[in-house]
Amino acid sequence: MDSVTNEAASRDRDSASHVAIIMDGNGRWAARRGLPREAGHRAGIEALRRVVRAAPNLGVRILTVYAFSTENWRRPASEVSALMSLLVEFLDSETPELVAEGVALGTIGDVTVLPEVSQQALQRALAKTAGGHRLLLNLALNYGGRAEIVRAAKKLASGVAAGAIRLEAVTEERFAQFLDTAGLPDPDLLVRASGEERLSNFLLWQSAYTELWVTNTLWPDFGADHLEEALAAYRTRERRYGSHA
Repeated sequence: MDSVTNEAASRDRDSASHVAIIMDGNGRWAARRGLPREAGHRAGIEALRRVVRAAPNLGVRILTVYAFSTENWRRPASEVSALMSLLVEFLDSETPELVAEGVALGTIGDVTVLPEVSQQALQRALAKTAGGHRLLLNLALNYGGRAEIVRAAKKLASGVAAGAIRLEAVTEERFAQFLDTAGLPDPDLLVRASGEERLSNFLLWQSAYTELWVTNTLWPDFGADHLEEALAAYRTRERRYGSHA
């Protein structure tokens, strides 16, 4: 995984080496077809497969996807259960191909509260894909940007209280070391499917200067061509980081 993240950090600035995706619209996709929501989530997994296969060939080295948010626990228990089952199914069925394609798996978010069977599947997949060098597929599970920042602040505060960190040494860079994404470059591009124009509590700290690209396409219909379109749009942008008008 280190080889993936190190190369991503050093790539040309015109290339979106770290892409984050809000995979939105599964429920609406299913509803328009008169199907149960689970059918939409299954179709969403197919979309994820397409994007993972295409990403390395398009210059993407890190792909961070919003798989299950801290707010998603509020959904009906039956839907949450189905999502957790689909997670296990995805991990167990896709791990051999991830290994074959050189994809390393990672996670952000507090996965310790996921069902035990989901945690076990995650650990198996993480261990088996650890040697991947073409792409880091980062699953955001039980993830919320605000919760992540609070966790980081608590860790930093504990270090200061214990005398291990001087208050004067606290900088943005030092704070970022306590985030779930420590060691990863910030996303170059954040893609949102389904047409909604908000971050939905995703990578709030990391996306301060991330380029945004929104498509009306619902996530289950998203494919390699949409990712290519997003990356093409990114290459037309001038990233100024607030340095000039």
